[in-house]
Amino acid sequence: MASGDIVQDPFLQSVLEASIHAREQCMQLVDLAERSAIAPSETLPDDTRLSLSAQQRQLNADLASLRHASRESIIGVRTTKQDTADARQEVDRLHLQLQNLYYEERHLRGEISACESYDHQYQKLPLIPVEEFLQISPEHAVDDEKSLMFARINHELAEREVLEQQRQELLKRKQLLIAENKKRKDDLASLDKDLETFIDAAKPIQTLFEKQY
Repeated sequence: MASGDIVQDPFLQSVLEASIHAREQCMQLVDLAERSAIAPSETLPDDTRLSLSAQQRQLNADLASLRHASRESIIGVRTTKQDTADARQEVDRLHLQLQNLYYEERHLRGEISACESYDHQYQKLPLIPVEEFLQISPEHAVDDEKSLMFARINHELAEREVLEQQRQELLKRKQLLIAENKKRKDDLASLDKDLETFIDAAKPIQTLFEKQY
């Protein structure tokens, strides 16, 4: 696989192209130097010496640009790594937050399900049938299920309060009748005692009459 296929970033591609160009320049300079090799006691022709000097200056300039681009790429890589680390940290934070939301949703769904399936005490109240209630209170015919249930419970409460009031009144009457019956029993008992006393007191008189007649 070619290096150009691996490196996709435009800036890094320019650095790669610069390095390739510098390498080619270096190879050309080496090749020119080999072709222009002479004995130590000899002197290079002026054109050859000027050509070598020009290519060497160009190579130095290319290498300086390459070093600058390399430093920039290293700084860019460090910045990219830091940005990637920050982004990964943010993704982890969001993922944890999402997991917490999933757990909270699951908990709330469980609570809702428990509330919906809870055996409420009002469901066991002996309320009158809906049809009978609507005959008594037709103004609740347009109510929704919840409002209708509240109305039926309030109606049952009012009926029970009336019955409780009647029960208390009957209980008071019962207590009065019990007290009155007790008083009558006490009066009868007192009358029986007085009658016995009267009979005992009349016995000597009865005996006297029996002796005389």
